[in-house]
Amino acid sequence: MVTAPSLRTARQVAAQVPDPELPMLTLADLGVLRDVRLTPDGTVVASLTPTYSGCPAMAEMRADVAARLRRAGFEKVEIRTVLDPPWSTDLITPHGRRTLREYGISPPGPAPRRTAGPVPLVLGAPRRAVGCPRCGSTDTEETSRFSATACKSLWRCRACREPFEHVKEL
Repeated sequence: MVTAPSLRTARQVAAQVPDPELPMLTLADLGVLRDVRLTPDGTVVASLTPTYSGCPAMAEMRADVAARLRRAGFEKVEIRTVLDPPWSTDLITPHGRRTLREYGISPPGPAPRRTAGPVPLVLGAPRRAVGCPRCGSTDTEETSRFSATACKSLWRCRACREPFEHVKEL
């Protein structure tokens, strides 16, 4: 007798899908995978939250999660996009932060705290120490606000002279 795959299996499969832009991280490590559930008719519903509105990687993420769940034996799969609450870099797991650092990418610090209501206009870039993922020095400088993806910026360490990417706080 063949048994249907379980909710636990569905969660494990979805949690292991790598991020298309940061493939050293899973969607679970990144905090993009919000929920996986099984409906009474056996449909697996996975909920994903984009890192920002218009994120070009969302289509790939949705397709990857659906394909992996189907390969694991789930016939009916639905991928939902969840926008509220919005994604924040605070959702990156401690394992995800360590992995970013191991791959030479500076993980984000705490996301800015916002209250309800209008978003205040800030005319200058926030200044904070960004640590070098290679040597740990905070004697660093931003060389470009944007990197290979909109959610990262380029930095250089003045101590070890190495360039590195930094995941922006969102």
